[in-house]
Amino acid sequence: MDNGEWQEPGIYIWFLRFLSKRIRLDRRAGEMPEKALVQFGQKENCMTASSKNTPTMPASDRELVLTRLIAAPREKLFQAWTRPELVVKWFAPRPWSTSRAEMDVRPGGSSLVVMRSPEGQEFPNRGIYLEVVENERLVFTDAYIDACTPSEKPFMTAVLTFEDEGGKTRYTARVLHWTAADREAHEKMGFHTGWGQCADQLAELVGAPRPLP
Repeated sequence: MDNGEWQEPGIYIWFLRFLSKRIRLDRRAGEMPEKALVQFGQKENCMTASSKNTPTMPASDRELVLTRLIAAPREKLFQAWTRPELVVKWFAPRPWSTSRAEMDVRPGGSSLVVMRSPEGQEFPNRGIYLEVVENERLVFTDAYIDACTPSEKPFMTAVLTFEDEGGKTRYTARVLHWTAADREAHEKMGFHTGWGQCADQLAELVGAPRPLP
């Protein structure tokens, strides 16, 4: 892909709220923080479902899914998602970069990732972890900036799974949105291209060839 064409990466949850003025997100004030823990905490969604049954297709019109088969142990991929010194090496789709990452990787722990545009503008993005299963599963959301403070504009919750598959890792990212309009906006902003490019960069970081769908 020509780097000059990439203006708005469809990368992970937090920094999209800085772009929300480009899209119309109809939400009622005060509604989202409660939904974050009720709606996304149900058994049939993300909080207690077994990673052995991770869906690889969207389950509803509010969901986007990306999956890749990466020729690396899932331990390496999990570390690349949870160690700040590794996250800054791959997290943003080039030519964007990640200038800083702070992570308290535990349920209720906070996360700060600062993304930098090619022009040098920085976007500090905050969220919290909802579920952490080492080497298997990460669930995080932008609905809160810490365990007690709701965010200004919640957008989505991400469910990542890392499953053994023939000596490789089936890496799956499910992204759940509050509304179908949010999902559509995220898709138009480049979800599949951006998350796909970052999956390639993740594979590159752990010494694997370009991953397969």
